[in-house]
Amino acid sequence: MTGSPDPRRGWEAGRVIICAMPVWKVRLPPHVRDPYTVFVNGVRQREGADYEVRGRVLVVDRPLVKERKLGLWRWFLGAWGIGTYGTNDQVDVAWEVNGAPRVAHALEIEPPREQAGTRE
Repeated sequence: MTGSPDPRRGWEAGRVIICAMPVWKVRLPPHVRDPYTVFVNGVRQREGADYEVRGRVLVVDRPLVKERKLGLWRWFLGAWGIGTYGTNDQVDVAWEVNGAPRVAHALEIEPPREQAGTRE
């Protein structure tokens, strides 16, 4: 098979180019211990199907969005009783210590980095 000069087709000089999928990361706090349960927006997630664990980091291949700070316009509308709603995904982790439940609530979400060599 000969290579194609168009990298969008997946071939370059007879080799397959593998493009990395964007991933969102959630770092586990140091006090979280195995076994733990992960929730996104209150819905239990399954390891392998919904997320992967890489060391102390949860890796998700679907978009997770943290709501930005409230801007002046949205604050003004809210002051007049007009609700504005942005996307605000929350990742929680639950575990037990000596039989007592613990929860790390609304962990920080790291969006994917831009890949080198890409343009928008």
